Amino acid sequence: MELLNSCPVSPWMTWIIPLIILWTLPWKGVALWRAAGNKHLAWFICIFIFNTLAILEIIYIFGFSRKK
Repeated sequence: MELLNSCPVSPWMTWIIPLIILWTLPWKGVALWRAAGNKHLAWFICIFIFNTLAILEIIYIFGFSRKK
């Protein structure tokens, strides 16, 4: 219990983490939706498992998910 009391949360953490979540969730949702629709199982699994601050998701959306 002492460990929790000795490490208070920094004020910037209360803003940064929710902003990161708000940034990544829409990208992840769109990328997963497109990967599922395009039947790209490997992309779907990678996007689902890895959190890359939306970098992998953006690469997939703009580079690999184009419909032919």
